[in-house]
Amino acid sequence: MESRTPEPGAELQHGEATIPRPAATVILLRGGAEHLEVLLVQRNPEQRFMGGAWVFPGGAVDRAEGEGDGALRAAALRELAEEAGVTLGGPDALVPFSRWITPAEVKTRFDTWFFLAPLPDGATPEVDGSECVDWRWTTPQDALAEGDAGRMLLVFPTIKHLEQIGGFATADELLAHARGREVRPVQPRVVMSGETARIVLPGEPGYED
Repeated sequence: MESRTPEPGAELQHGEATIPRPAATVILLRGGAEHLEVLLVQRNPEQRFMGGAWVFPGGAVDRAEGEGDGALRAAALRELAEEAGVTLGGPDALVPFSRWITPAEVKTRFDTWFFLAPLPDGATPEVDGSECVDWRWTTPQDALAEGDAGRMLLVFPTIKHLEQIGGFATADELLAHARGREVRPVQPRVVMSGETARIVLPGEPGYED
């Protein structure tokens, strides 16, 4: 599946680029050495920005959380607890996986670190019914198939991460890979073709135009 349009509710920026806000997202894993599943939560369909989309729990860093790696980890822990009802043992449970920066052509921008974390023993997700209204464990392949069939609304960053994660057979294998991974920022671009906005990744045709 390939979604190439900006997130639902995203407004394009026609002036000077806005500064992206620091943000953190948690890709919660279960399966250990046996298999690999990820947790997705569904945003409230009534929300203007990404309403109804199935995403990994996450959000912007609060000013009170400070700056740098510690603030990102604090935000990741907080958002996972608020949006999915799961409390991790501490910031060391988070394994950096990737860093995505919203295209400069979009008005609301985030500089988001994606962290991996295994599901704590005995934990069960629970959404608040307000910001997030549903949750599910799924394999990356099943989520992509559901999105392709129109039964799940998936946005571009979620799709690209599911595609990457789907190359690993177990949660333990993915975590081991991430612990030795150098995280480099990825900043897509939005290019216009007539009235249609299309997302282009670094290295793809049209990115340097």
